[in-house]
Amino acid sequence: MSLGCLIVDDSKEFLDSAAQLLSVQGLRVIGRASSGAEALRLAEALRPDVTLVDVELGDEDGVELARQLTLTGSSGHVILISIRDRNELAELIAESGADGFLRKDAIDAAAIRTLLGNV
Repeated sequence: MSLGCLIVDDSKEFLDSAAQLLSVQGLRVIGRASSGAEALRLAEALRPDVTLVDVELGDEDGVELARQLTLTGSSGHVILISIRDRNELAELIAESGADGFLRKDAIDAAAIRTLLGNV
């Protein structure tokens, strides 16, 4: 069974391209959200296996959203994503409760599965 994925990013272009790429690679993209409130609602309704959350979510704090999603338990695994490097965000990633981090240019189904222990 393929992983059900929720993608959270404030860029419609990124949401569309990431969803298309991950779908082609065998993940089921079951939802897309562009805000924290929408992400929380969709996570509760859809119960994804993994949720990708942009660190810089427009005017919102993606790290705080990752904490909320982790606490609710409805988002499955949470992976933070960003155009910035892991080293720049190491402290925030550690504090977020997220299961991992991927640069946006490195997102693919294999990288997600590797982070999650080849689920």
